[in-house]
Amino acid sequence: MRRFNCAVIALFLFVGKLQAQDTLSLNFDQAVEYALKANLDFQILNNNQEVLEHERKAALFARFPSANINSNFARQNGQQFQQVEGEIVVTNVTNEIISGGLSMNVPVFNSGRRILETQAAKLALQAGENGLKRARQQVVFDVAQRYLQVLLDQELVRIATENLENQKQQLLQIEGFVDAGIRTISDLYNQQSEVARLESVLVDAKVTLENDRWAFTEYLQLETGTIPELESVAFGDSDGFIFAEESFSELVGMAVENRVDLDQQALLVQAAKKSIQASKAMYYPRLNAYFNYNTFFTSLDDRSPSEQLLQIYPQNTIGISLSIPIFNNWQTKLSVVRARVTYQNESLREEALDRRVFQDVKLAHQNYQAALEKYRNAAVQVHAAEEAYLAVNERFRLGLSTFVDLATANQQRVSAKSDQAQAVYSLYFQETLMRFALGIME
Repeated sequence: MRRFNCAVIALFLFVGKLQAQDTLSLNFDQAVEYALKANLDFQILNNNQEVLEHERKAALFARFPSANINSNFARQNGQQFQQVEGEIVVTNVTNEIISGGLSMNVPVFNSGRRILETQAAKLALQAGENGLKRARQQVVFDVAQRYLQVLLDQELVRIATENLENQKQQLLQIEGFVDAGIRTISDLYNQQSEVARLESVLVDAKVTLENDRWAFTEYLQLETGTIPELESVAFGDSDGFIFAEESFSELVGMAVENRVDLDQQALLVQAAKKSIQASKAMYYPRLNAYFNYNTFFTSLDDRSPSEQLLQIYPQNTIGISLSIPIFNNWQTKLSVVRARVTYQNESLREEALDRRVFQDVKLAHQNYQAALEKYRNAAVQVHAAEEAYLAVNERFRLGLSTFVDLATANQQRVSAKSDQAQAVYSLYFQETLMRFALGIME
C-alpha cells in the first residue's frame, strides 16, 4: 500500500510538471509584433499587396510589344503530294517536318486604354498600402486595449491584496481589544467576516486577471501553455492631458489630414473612375502592328536542315491590323456597367467613411473629456477617503466609533483607490482611442 501511494504521488507530481505553464516577458512593442504575425486580416492584406504589385507591373508592361517563339515537330505517314516538274506526284512516304517561328505584336493605338489601366492599377496599389497601414493601426489599438486591461487587472489585484493584509492586521488589533475588554466580541466576528469577504474579493480579482491574460494569449496566438508577463507602461499626469486643450474642430481637421483610410478610399474612387474610362475605350477602333517570322524543314527535301531552315524556307511578314468593334455580344457594355457600378459603390463608401470619421472623433473627444474629469475627481476622492479612514480608525481605536463606521470608511477608501486605478487606465486608453480616431497611432 505504501508503494502504491508513493507511485500515485509521483504520478501527480509528474502530471503537474507537464501542465506547468511557461511565462513570456513581453513589452508593448513585442506584443504588437506577435499580434501582427498572428492577425489573420492583416496577413491577408499583406499577401494581397503582392497581387496588387504584380497587377501594376502587368498593366505597365502591357504597353510594350509582346513576343512569342513557337516550334513544332510532326511526322506524316501515307500519301504525300509533291510537285515535280509541273506535275503533282503522289507517293506513299514518311515526311518529317520541323517548323518554327517568332511573332511580335505592338499596340499602336487603343484610345488610351492601356495607359488608363496602368494608372488604375497604380492607384489600387497605393490604396492597398494605405489599407495595410490602417490595418496595422487597428492591430496596435486592439493590443493596447487588451494590454491595458491586463495591467488594470494587475493593479486591482494589488489593491485587493493590500487591503486584505491591512484588514488582517486590523483583525489582530481587534482580537487584542477584545481580550483587553475594550471592544465587544461582535466586533471581532464582524472583522472576521470582513476578512473572509475580502479574501473572496481577491479571488475574484485574480480570476478576472487570469481570464484576461489568457484571452490576450489567445489573441497573440502564443504557444500552448505560455502566458504573457506584461511590462508596465510609462505614463503619468502629462500623458493624460495631450488632447485636453484641442478643440473639436481642430481634432476633426487633424483626422482628415492623417487618416490613411480616407486616403485609401479616395484612391479607390480615382482607380474606379480610370477603370470606367479604360472600359469605354473598347468602343473605339484599335490599331496594332505585328511581325511574324516562320521557317520549316521537311525530310522530303534532300538539302540539309540548316539550309532549309535558314536559307530556303524562311518567311518574314510585317503588317498593321485595324480592328473596328461593331458587335461583340454586349461584352464591352457589360464591362462599362461593372466599372461604373464599382465607381458608384466606392463613392458611397467614401461618403460613409467621411461621416464615420466625424463620428469617431466626436465620440473619442467626448469620452476623453469624461475620462479626464473622472481622473481629476478620483485624485480628490482618494485623498478624502484616506483622511476619513485615518480619522475613523483612530476613533475606533479609542472606542469612540463603531465597527460599522470603520468598515464603511475602509470600503470607501478601497473603492476610491480602485476608481482611481480605473480612471488612470481609462484616461490612457481614451488617449489611445483618440490617437486611433485621429489616425496618428504609431
